[in-house]
Amino acid sequence: MSSTGEAGEGAEARDPGLQPERTRLAWRRTTLSCTVVAVLAVKLVVSDEVTVRELTGLALSSLVWVAFLAVAHRRIRSLGAARPLPLSHRGALLAAGCTIALAVFGAAVIW
Repeated sequence: MSSTGEAGEGAEARDPGLQPERTRLAWRRTTLSCTVVAVLAVKLVVSDEVTVRELTGLALSSLVWVAFLAVAHRRIRSLGAARPLPLSHRGALLAAGCTIALAVFGAAVIW
């Protein structure tokens, strides 16, 4: 058999349900990590004297967290389909932007 025939057989033998499930679990772990970061930011601000800078950082972090939850929830729901569509460029940019913004606002709360 040729190498192209073997590759074709391997592609058909692959279970298409495994990759979406792993991706769904990865999105849930990432959402849980973002939630832990948001809770720690709240704890940090509440335990000290609250300044305007910290309160602003906390409010912006909360908004970014909610936006990330919306993106993740939408992606997790789309992975439930029999043949899920790939993540759109807009969704990927929004998720990456939320992650970067959460890190920046978290740093603002700390300093």
